[in-house]
Amino acid sequence: MRDVSQDKTKIIEEMAAKASVQSKIEPALYERFNVKRGLRNSDGTGVLVGLTEVGEVMSYIVDDAERIPVEGRLFYQGIEISDIVSGFYQHKRFGFEETAYLLLFGELPTADQLSEFEALLVACRDLPDNFTEDMILKAPSPDIMNKLARSVLALYSYDADPDSLEVTNVLRQCVELIARFPVMIAHAYMARRHYVEKESLFLHSPKPEYNTAQNILYLIRPDGQFSDLEARILDLALVLHAEHGGGNNSSFVTHCVSSSGSDTYSVIAAAIGSLKGPQHGGASNKAYAMMQELAASVKNWRNEMEICDYLTKILSKQAYDRSGLIYGIGHAVYTVSDPRTKLLRDYARSLAYEAGREEEYELYTLTERLAPEVFNRVKKNDKIVCANVDFYAGFIYSMLGIPPELFTPIFACARIAGWSAHRIEELVSGGRIMRPAYKSVRKRRRYVQIENREDKEDEE
Repeated sequence: MRDVSQDKTKIIEEMAAKASVQSKIEPALYERFNVKRGLRNSDGTGVLVGLTEVGEVMSYIVDDAERIPVEGRLFYQGIEISDIVSGFYQHKRFGFEETAYLLLFGELPTADQLSEFEALLVACRDLPDNFTEDMILKAPSPDIMNKLARSVLALYSYDADPDSLEVTNVLRQCVELIARFPVMIAHAYMARRHYVEKESLFLHSPKPEYNTAQNILYLIRPDGQFSDLEARILDLALVLHAEHGGGNNSSFVTHCVSSSGSDTYSVIAAAIGSLKGPQHGGASNKAYAMMQELAASVKNWRNEMEICDYLTKILSKQAYDRSGLIYGIGHAVYTVSDPRTKLLRDYARSLAYEAGREEEYELYTLTERLAPEVFNRVKKNDKIVCANVDFYAGFIYSMLGIPPELFTPIFACARIAGWSAHRIEELVSGGRIMRPAYKSVRKRRRYVQIENREDKEDEE
C-alpha cells in the first residue's frame, strides 16, 4: 500500500477519476425512462410540482394548444411588477419594504401598516451581542455567500425558540432575517477586505432612519455617503430581485427543505447555497466579467461586426470562460423579454450618464440587441432569447461602487423576502414532504469477499 501521507493528492486524483467514470449515466437512458431532466418538460417548461400565490412568471400564451411567446410579465401576489414599480416611483418613494410586506402578507399595506412594518425592521436590524466579532470577524471567508450561510445558521444558537414551526414564530424569524441580511453581508465584506485583502477594517452600525437600500450603501462605504439616485436605483434592484415565482431553484429549495419540517435557519441557508450558483444568483458576476472582457477585446465599441465576432467566439468556446454561454442572455422562462430587464435598463441609463459611463451603457444595449442574432446564427436555430435581469445588474452595481463579490449577496438581501413568503406558504399549505423519484439504472451484482476482489465481479 502506498504512503497516504506522501501520495494523498495523487490518490485523491485517481479516486476522483474512478468516481467520475462510475457516476456517468448514459444520456439515452434519460429519454428511455422519460426522465424530466432539470425538472423540465420536453418543450422546456417546468414540471408542475406545486401551487403558489406568491409570484407568477408569464412568457407565452396558449392558442389552440400552441404556445406563443409573448413579452414577459412578472407578478407579485397577483400584481404586475411594472405597476408596483410605477406605483412608488411616481411618488418618489422607496419600494423594497412595501414589496416585502406585499410578498409576506398578500396585500399592499396602508400607510400606517407600512410605517409599522418599517419600524419593525428597524427594531430587528441589529445583530445579537458579540455576533459580528464571534461569528463573522473570527472566521473571515473569501466568499460572502458562504459567510452569509454560516451566519444564518449561527443565528439558530441565538434564538430562544429556533425550531417551532408556528407561523408566529416563523414570521418573527423571517422578519429578523430580512432586516439583518444587509448588516451580515456588509460586515462579512469588511472582514474579507481586512483579513483577506489586508485593507483597513471599518464597521458601521445600521442607521434607524435609513431603509434597506440606504443602509446597504451606508454600511459598505468607508465614508457612508451616497446619492439619492444611487439609493433609489439599488432599491429598484432589490424590488426586482425580491421574488420570481416558486419554480426558480432557490425558491424550490425553500419549499423542499421546509416540507421536511426543518427550522427556518437551515431552510434559508440551503436557499443561499442554491442562489450562490453561477447558473442562478451568481450569473450577474459572470455577465459583468464577460462584458468587461468584451469591452477590453473589442477596439471599437460601436462596431457591430467586432462585437458579433467576439460573441461568436464566446458561443464557440474560444473566449471568456470557454463555457459557450453568453451570460445574461437567455432565460429558463422568458423568451421575448424579461420585464425586470426593461425596468432596470431604463434606470441604468440615468446612472450611467451621472457616472460618465454612457459609452459603456451603449455597449451594453448594442450587445443586448446583437446577442440573440448571433446566438441563432451560431446555434442554427430560431429559439427566441432575450437579455435577462443579470445582464444589467452587475453593470448597475459597479456604477454604485459595489464590488463583484457583493453582487450575489445583495441579490440575497432582496430574495430573502420571497423565500420567507414561500416558506410560510409551504408550512401553511404544503402538508407533505417532497420526495421525488429517481430510477436506478445500475446493474445488480453479488457481493464479493474482499480476498476475491481482484477477479471480475459476477453480475446478475
